[in-house]
Amino acid sequence: MAKSQETWSKKEKEDKKKKKKKEKEAKKEERKAQGTKSFEDMIVYMDENGNFTSTPPDPTKRVAIREEDIEIGVPKNRVTVQADPNRKGTVTFFNDSKGYGFIKDSDSQDSVFVHLNGLIDQIKENNKVSFRIEMGHKGPNAVDVKLIH
Repeated sequence: MAKSQETWSKKEKEDKKKKKKKEKEAKKEERKAQGTKSFEDMIVYMDENGNFTSTPPDPTKRVAIREEDIEIGVPKNRVTVQADPNRKGTVTFFNDSKGYGFIKDSDSQDSVFVHLNGLIDQIKENNKVSFRIEMGHKGPNAVDVKLIH
């Protein structure tokens, strides 16, 4: 006598499929019984803090945004114009052999790159200097660097 072609795992898989199909049908019938929602019930609003809510926003809190103010991507470099182009600072690092260093601006406390070509006087670390800033390829550079006596 030949064995049945149906095995226990096949029966189990078929039972799972049938059960899943019945659950799906039950959910479908439940949705039909609830009825369809109106369009107004499906609308979601966003408040001024970016949170979703079902109530419309308050028109008194509306803020007008100009199209020109919206920046997409990386913002452009904005050069800040200083009233006094001559600045003062302290040399924090300078390498004579490589010909570059850094000056710490006394007003803004920013570190500014300085190259040997931008020097008027010889400088060393901890010297007090006056300088101008010019924008280079990689950022601000100190030029016309002079010692303050």
